[in-house]
Amino acid sequence: MLQQTESIEALTGLANKVLPAGNLGNMPSKIVVRKGAGGRVWDTEGNEYIDFLLGSGPMILGHAHPEVCTAVIEQVPNGSTFFVNNEHAIRLAAEIVAAIPCAEQVRFLSSGTEADAYAIRLARAFRRRPKILKFEGGYHGMSDWGLMSIWPKTSSNTGRGVPDTAGVPPGLQENVLVVPFNDLATAREVIHRHKEELSAVIVEPMQRLLVPQPGFLQGLREITSECGVLLIFDEIVTGFRLCYGGAQTYYGVTPDICTLGKIVGGGFALSAVCGSADIMAHFDEKRVASSDFMPQLGTLNGNPVAAAAGLATLGVLKRPGTYQKLFERGRILWTGIEKALRDAGLPAVMLGEPSMFDVVFSTNPQIDDYRSLFAADKSMKARLNAELLKLGVLKSSEKMYLSVMHGVTEVSETISAFGAAAPRLIGR
Repeated sequence: MLQQTESIEALTGLANKVLPAGNLGNMPSKIVVRKGAGGRVWDTEGNEYIDFLLGSGPMILGHAHPEVCTAVIEQVPNGSTFFVNNEHAIRLAAEIVAAIPCAEQVRFLSSGTEADAYAIRLARAFRRRPKILKFEGGYHGMSDWGLMSIWPKTSSNTGRGVPDTAGVPPGLQENVLVVPFNDLATAREVIHRHKEELSAVIVEPMQRLLVPQPGFLQGLREITSECGVLLIFDEIVTGFRLCYGGAQTYYGVTPDICTLGKIVGGGFALSAVCGSADIMAHFDEKRVASSDFMPQLGTLNGNPVAAAAGLATLGVLKRPGTYQKLFERGRILWTGIEKALRDAGLPAVMLGEPSMFDVVFSTNPQIDDYRSLFAADKSMKARLNAELLKLGVLKSSEKMYLSVMHGVTEVSETISAFGAAAPRLIGR
């Protein structure tokens, strides 16, 4: 049993005074992390956890990977940021263009929220139309546009977006259309009905943990092309996680624009908007009319330390066999978790892909959109996560991210932890 001590309580007390809600805005936590190495982290009291949170996904090589550390350490004495071109950023952009099918040019930013907001603005500039279409429950960052129908509580969110936050100005929702994920028929009808005012469809190709049904992404590509609407893939999460070419390579569908983040920065603050040269021309005032130019300033755009970390990360990922090994371990873990929960008599449904997945508790075996996911037993999931934390397994409320450093030992120990936690959920 892992122990909480007065030291952690003191830090938590300080956090409650100086941080809203006592946290960094991401997720509540009963631990304070001191360090990470490989697929594990340690709290301030030295308690050890197998880490499937991985900083919410970017640490696909695990924490403090030696090649990433070397790249960062070599750059830091040479300068932390410059506000002009640097070699690492240029080379990282070239690597992204070589890897990502839709990318002819790249513009760097610092966060996924920025990247998605600029991708939406870019589509509006290119198509000169005001509306976008997104999918119910799809997460596209914390901008006003992104915060429509992320966590809807009622069916009223389908059709016209409803803000899921305070502070969004009235009227903004008029330009955000919302349809259910994996519902190609509804998407087709809405796109055709609004095609004269619709600039883009933005979608997570794998929405949170919801895998696209066969033909769904292909159908979106066909419909948007037919109607002259841009297709944006939000690959902040899936970029370089499902395979080296991202979800667009993994699922075989090429969008017009994509956004990247998390892994591409190697654990540092870096994101990107990618697209064809004619679309990306809106960032170049020499190539478009002044009324079509989109200025995009950012103090840390293409930060050399982050770019160096990203380059080192991609260098490891592109080696033969890296993704094969990652997926093999993920399949073993997936199967072991599923068996442990079902042996305990729990209604476990596994969602996702082998490098990023989780369990939900539902008697409905077909969970393929936000509403069926929303109906799952959240209290049971919260109890499971709390029990796992006691047993030394750290994960988010809704995902388990794998790293290449999660080896046989971590997989075996995690399956055992699920096996120990499962009976506690039903009072055994």
